[in-house]
Amino acid sequence: MSETEANSKFYNGTYAHGIDDKRRVQVPSKWRPQAEDFQFTVIVWPKAKEGPCLRVLPPKKMASLMADIDAMPNGDPNKTTLKRVIGGSSEQCTLDKAGRICLPDQMAKAAGLDGQAVIVGLLDQFEIWNPARYETVTASDSVLVSEAFRLME
Repeated sequence: MSETEANSKFYNGTYAHGIDDKRRVQVPSKWRPQAEDFQFTVIVWPKAKEGPCLRVLPPKKMASLMADIDAMPNGDPNKTTLKRVIGGSSEQCTLDKAGRICLPDQMAKAAGLDGQAVIVGLLDQFEIWNPARYETVTASDSVLVSEAFRLME
């Protein structure tokens, strides 16, 4: 992916897709990188109330996350905890020729993904949800959305 393409790629929209026997799920075509060696970082992302989902970060977003963690003071115990948890619960994944991402087994189990998935754009990254958990998170979001949009005024 060229620098221009990386800076202009947005992950927006919500898509429902099946997950096949090999735990592969289709990534929307407009989200697919052009470069064959492009690697997404897939992380089991904890959500206290709804249960975990999988967060999928393109390289630029992963580099930004790592920079944010590295900027934390070395004496802060959260720094090592975040590095350990994110490092231990993430994997680099590429898309196959059909534009599918293969969900690592333990990650799919942790996120409750089996048979169906909802893929949700977060503008600079995206999430893969168990459909029932996604219904719960959208209900929670609907309560907070008015206040969130006020912060943008």
